[in-house]
Amino acid sequence: MQPIGYEQCSPTQLNATFTALADPTRRAILARLATGDVSVKDLAAPFAMSQPAISKHLKVLARAGLVSRGRDAQRRPVRLEATPLAAANEWLERYRRYWEASFQQLDSLLDEMKAAEARGAKNAVAMSATKPVAKPTAKPAAKPAAKTPPRPRSTRS
Repeated sequence: MQPIGYEQCSPTQLNATFTALADPTRRAILARLATGDVSVKDLAAPFAMSQPAISKHLKVLARAGLVSRGRDAQRRPVRLEATPLAAANEWLERYRRYWEASFQQLDSLLDEMKAAEARGAKNAVAMSATKPVAKPTAKPAAKPAAKTPPRPRSTRS
């Protein structure tokens, strides 16, 4: 049995993609790669970490299929692979549509409630303008209930 929402993308691929995206350094690396291919040395420059640490992040991204390494003479530039991101976006898009529809239903309900409240307030004003207001009559104060005396206790033992 396959969970709902995994038809187009394997659960393993989605898990790897979201795991890779969970780290802010890896998200920053992907943002940098979105501007074009970059060498590992250039990727490491803006971060306060060593080149081997950046390489570890790149391995996680590569396992998720988010980056690949090419060959350009002596250079091995890193390039962004957008296919896993597109699959994750497609998966998330289904939930966005669901929540948008839910919020639209809620907005409609709130609009109906506001309209009903406005009609009720207008009706109350209209009714008070057409009917004379009766003055409340003072009712005589009710007598306090008489207390019954306590029953004597039996002295039997």
